[in-house]
Amino acid sequence: MEKWSLMTITVLLALIVRWTVSLGSYSGAGKPPMYGDYEAQRHWQEVTYNLPVKQWYFNTSDNNLLYWGLDYPPLTAYHSFLCAYIAKLINPDWIALHTSRGYESQSHKLFMRTTVFVADLLIYIPAVILYCHSLKETSTKKKISSALCILLYPGLILIDHGHFQYNSVSLGFALWGVLCLSYDWDLLGSVAFCLALNYKQMELYHSLPFFCYLLGKCFKKGLKGKGLLLLTKLAGTVVASFAVCWLPFCTDVEQIMQVLRRLFPIDRGLFEDKVANIWCSLSVLIKIKNIVSPQTQLKLSFAVTFLSLLPTCIKLTVQPSLRGFKLALVSGALSFFLFSFQVHEKSILLVSVPVCLILNEIPFMATWFLLVSTFSLLPLLLKDGLLSAYAVTTLAFLSTCEASLAVFDKTSVKDLQLQPFSLSLRGFVSWFKPFPRVVRNLFLLSVTLMGALSVMSAAVHPPHKFPDLFPILVSSVSCLHFLFFWAYFNIIMLWDSNSRNQKKAS
Repeated sequence: MEKWSLMTITVLLALIVRWTVSLGSYSGAGKPPMYGDYEAQRHWQEVTYNLPVKQWYFNTSDNNLLYWGLDYPPLTAYHSFLCAYIAKLINPDWIALHTSRGYESQSHKLFMRTTVFVADLLIYIPAVILYCHSLKETSTKKKISSALCILLYPGLILIDHGHFQYNSVSLGFALWGVLCLSYDWDLLGSVAFCLALNYKQMELYHSLPFFCYLLGKCFKKGLKGKGLLLLTKLAGTVVASFAVCWLPFCTDVEQIMQVLRRLFPIDRGLFEDKVANIWCSLSVLIKIKNIVSPQTQLKLSFAVTFLSLLPTCIKLTVQPSLRGFKLALVSGALSFFLFSFQVHEKSILLVSVPVCLILNEIPFMATWFLLVSTFSLLPLLLKDGLLSAYAVTTLAFLSTCEASLAVFDKTSVKDLQLQPFSLSLRGFVSWFKPFPRVVRNLFLLSVTLMGALSVMSAAVHPPHKFPDLFPILVSSVSCLHFLFFWAYFNIIMLWDSNSRNQKKAS
């Protein structure tokens, strides 16, 4: 009973933080003609409620796709329709066709904020609590501490409850998928991930680890017996899940093709804004968009992403384990973020939530990554007037992680789970002796640099010749961090099972 009482207090604290952040500004507030993501979500409610399903993704006189046209999968559209149905009961003006464009009022803001709050409370937060409860060989205190730190991760709070989006829905479904797989409920886990993928197509970042882990389990059971049966059941579950989600669009091939065109707009280019990935950072020196055609950009990004994913995917398929699965979710999503096509700055959340899953195992590196991921969102947060919320939630998160998980004491080679890697470099073992001190100093240097850039971005006017100086510095510094983390997580993923197999053999 005491454990669940503490979990309840943890949830209440997380909800208070979310609601406090939601009292501030949101994306595009009072900035016509396009406004921002807040207006996009409202507009989708307007479209889905007033137009027939067959017109949701098509350009018509009533649905101008150039004005926040629907570009997410069917589950997002259904969710918009559900919110619109409730909105209609409260105030029809909020979703009136055409005339509601750019609608802003305190009552409508309260309604919209509540829809995010409820989605978080119903889908994401329960998944986090149950995941932390399911952790094996972990004390009750550590389970509660992990839950608190995950729920206070500032990146997701600031984007969903500040900027305004519903990332907690797709990420929550993905977490339910991980939770189900941890209990060997493979079919339910597949359904949960299908729901995530049909809510936001960016969940493709997590698709290969799910696929490779389940395929590896089938191989392990033997493809002539139980493994083949499981593979058949999984295939049937995925097909059925997609069929249900896409049913209203399956009556016409052109409908399906139009939805797909909206989901994967190749013509938008390699990246948008100042995102902290390799292509945006390189473009500071080499204008890739100007010297390489869009088709070549697509092929290049696909090839680099595929090659960066290949080692962990092979490892996970050959040696499927739940721990390896979680590490593959991190390294795989980070590969997509760093190297893939058409990446948004908010896509870092698809890496951050899997990192949250290993917060109790590698607290120092996980906390460091989560701080950097929030920092990488700074240019967007400044546009939305969320500087105070960014500063307070980031400091609160760091303080909570240190107080509850003692992250600064977990910097040894063993704590960072680099022991198998260090043993494989027998001739260089002496290099790892000063490692804890070096890592702590790097962390302090990193935090100091991020703090300085945060202050300068908010308080210093850039030179007239370089108006994007600070956003570029933020994205470039973040990208260098992410490349470091990508190498780190790949190393512990690729070397992890060897040490475990050695332990079993001994």
